[in-house]
Amino acid sequence: MIAKFITAGVLAAGLVACAPTTPNETSDKTLIETTSMTTAHNIGIITQPSAHNVDVTIDRLEAAVKNKGLRVFARVDHYKNAKDMGLDMRPNTLLIFGSPKIGAPIMSESPTIGLDVPVKALAWQDEGGKVFLSYNDPAYLKERHGIKTATMPLTNMDKALAGLTAHAVSE
Repeated sequence: MIAKFITAGVLAAGLVACAPTTPNETSDKTLIETTSMTTAHNIGIITQPSAHNVDVTIDRLEAAVKNKGLRVFARVDHYKNAKDMGLDMRPNTLLIFGSPKIGAPIMSESPTIGLDVPVKALAWQDEGGKVFLSYNDPAYLKERHGIKTATMPLTNMDKALAGLTAHAVSE
């Protein structure tokens, strides 16, 4: 079964440099509705279509993350894990990444954001073979965890994720 949601956490404030260069890229965040996902189930998830297969999408994201000096904590190939157990599912890989430096102010204000730290991005394939890249919207995390004062890290995370994921899914 395709994961219907992912969690996201905190990126370093210095990631603003990887933010999109055009103003519409950050405002074009939309939730993609497919036959495997319904709008009610992906509240707070940003999903972008990818021009690549799951492996290439995650490879490109991982390279962009490392290029920005972030740490990759794990890469979880759900498809391979299922296949190794004799189970059938479509390609689906999770990348867990971030910077431990920036989480402290947010976690000090709301320890529950530790459920969403570090950032996670999921490349997945739908029933029709189309590939998407999904991650939690930082604005949703702000609301979910009641962040009121440590908002700048989430703003920076939003810009950074937009840039990193745009690179990963583009041709």
